[in-house]
Amino acid sequence: MPAMQDIGPRPKHLPIAPVAPKAKRNLPLAGESREKDKRWRPIYAVWEVTLQCDLACRHCGSRAGRERPDELSTAEALDLVDQMAALGTLEVTLIGGEAYLRDDWTQIARRVRDRGMQCTMTTGGRGLHKERVAQLKDAGIQSVSVSIDGFESMHDQLRGAKGSFKAAMQALENLREAGVHISCNTQICRPNRREVEQLFPVLCDQGIHSWQVQLTVAMGRAADEPNLLLEPYMVLETMPMLARLKKNVADPRKVRVWPGNNVGYFGPYEEVLRGTMPRGHMASCGAGRSTLGIEANGDIKGCPSLTSNEWAGGNIRDNTLEEIWERSAPLRYTRDRTVDDLSGYCRTCYYADTCRAGCMWTTQVLFGKPGNNPFCHHRQLELLREGKRERIVRTHAAPGDPFDHGLFEIVVEDWPADERARVEKIVETGEGWISDD
Repeated sequence: MPAMQDIGPRPKHLPIAPVAPKAKRNLPLAGESREKDKRWRPIYAVWEVTLQCDLACRHCGSRAGRERPDELSTAEALDLVDQMAALGTLEVTLIGGEAYLRDDWTQIARRVRDRGMQCTMTTGGRGLHKERVAQLKDAGIQSVSVSIDGFESMHDQLRGAKGSFKAAMQALENLREAGVHISCNTQICRPNRREVEQLFPVLCDQGIHSWQVQLTVAMGRAADEPNLLLEPYMVLETMPMLARLKKNVADPRKVRVWPGNNVGYFGPYEEVLRGTMPRGHMASCGAGRSTLGIEANGDIKGCPSLTSNEWAGGNIRDNTLEEIWERSAPLRYTRDRTVDDLSGYCRTCYYADTCRAGCMWTTQVLFGKPGNNPFCHHRQLELLREGKRERIVRTHAAPGDPFDHGLFEIVVEDWPADERARVEKIVETGEGWISDD
């Protein structure tokens, strides 16, 4: 286990969670659905059933803590479940905040299962005691992913509560003993990136069936602490590390490694990490094409992580889910965009039409618009050949609201000679770290 680390004090204004604004109502919709809007269906939905949370994570994009002032009633939530089933949804993941802090969360889960859809949950695990786990299993939830970002000291600092690591590990034990399938998810950020390689085997020892990993994104509280964010060039050490874990740890134990949409793209490990995907490699963002995001107040987005102001396409209190899915401009965005919507390096990249800058969430919160993604393995490898690398620098702070972001700019610079030698060795061997910081 690595030595205990201190990631520094959190900004003083963060522990009090802000109150989310009420939903924007009666948003405009197109007059009719197009054939391509009817072809795409939200086979996977992620539903923030409440914004209440019992943690205060430093990288939380939604700044979760307090419930929204206009969260759906039980009747409205159950009707939404019926609409998802009618629209072709196959799996619904319940999230928060913390889903179990909503009083009727088991009713919602049971309705999902009654309508023939899979039901899973993602949780910080702080309150998943045995009684709650029994309720969860009885409701039919089939698998639970517990968020774990490091060993005890690191995890507790990132999650904003002492004891959160022990609680998360206990949650895994409680779920396993109850016969509920378990998985884990981990955010990779600058402070914890060296712990991940030692953490993953420990998670595998708990009996997880899969591990989702993503990069911390500059949204919400993470935008307040740029020191939490990886520099783009750090993907040159992150991607080989993930490939090592898959080959040496995950595959022998038959644990699935699931890279999030902002991990990649198109470097030498693409087939290793995404070979089981339908195309065998990364594709463009699925927001509004195969995925659906739902906020606790009934706002509908193409992806749960996207910012609310820019990407909420409508509210189920005003229109049906089908109408919003097929006729709202924000949900149509990925169905309509082309290479001409890209900018910067991504606009001229060899993979531009296939990738289309990868994760829209990552780029939107960095630069105020999607389409130019420096957190790309292929891109950083190409820059390395020229002796260049990219960093990000914050130019505008986030205002402090749920799902908010600041603004950043890209700095292109020469590689320091000693670090360039180290990273070229990493590229050649797949082993090591760029620097000692």
